[in-house]
Amino acid sequence: MPDDNIRTVGTIIKVLSSSHCHAQLLNGKCIIAHLSKELIETEWSLTAGAQVLLEMTPYDFEKARILAAIE
Repeated sequence: MPDDNIRTVGTIIKVLSSSHCHAQLLNGKCIIAHLSKELIETEWSLTAGAQVLLEMTPYDFEKARILAAIE
């Protein structure tokens, strides 16, 4: 059921590693986010304060995948 995914905007608040970070959602909730495979292949780097497009599953609201940066 790939169509069940939820897309939202978040802000990176703390970089944990080259592909993982803590992100804050628009409602103030902090989650763990990781780079999508496409962003890892382009060697995109995480920076605190950056706004990103996130994709979450309706089954786990504690994790998300970073799809793109929002400028």
